[in-house]
Amino acid sequence: MHNFLFHKSAPVTGGNFVDLVQKGFYDKMQIQRSDGFVVQTGDPDGEAEGYVGTPSKAVGKGKHGERIVPLEVFLKGDEGPFYSSTMEDEGRGGEATVLPFSSYGAMGWARDEYEPDSGSSQFFWLLFDSDLTPAGKNVLDGRYPCFGYVVDGADFLRDTKEGDIIVSAKVTEGADNLVQPK
Repeated sequence: MHNFLFHKSAPVTGGNFVDLVQKGFYDKMQIQRSDGFVVQTGDPDGEAEGYVGTPSKAVGKGKHGERIVPLEVFLKGDEGPFYSSTMEDEGRGGEATVLPFSSYGAMGWARDEYEPDSGSSQFFWLLFDSDLTPAGKNVLDGRYPCFGYVVDGADFLRDTKEGDIIVSAKVTEGADNLVQPK
């Protein structure tokens, strides 16, 4: 399966993902959720709910030492993304995101529903359903960062089950376009 990350729409989120891929964090990682809505992974074994690493300006530190990535939202018409709040929190509910959750295999960064800056290493692929996620009116846009799409092999997601293993993940090109944690 091949994914394409959008470095201008979600530079911190995409950069965090690339950093973790290059560290081998997702190699041999289990799929933790596959429920017909999303396929999700990135929660390591142990107390921590994400990758434990050194905090930096772009990321914080969670309760168990997790690297914390701020919520990153980029709305159409803006010059760049804003951080640490949803579009509803900003009084901009209903506006369109630059990169919407509008297709099967859209990649999103998981976080606690009520804490914008709680993402770490967990991400998901959306198993698009036009009834649950209609374009421009879904429950994900502006609440979770969308940072890429599956561009080849998306059918693989249909058969992915909880407990399946990601054998390996690698970045094939473009890593230098993303903002990586220091």
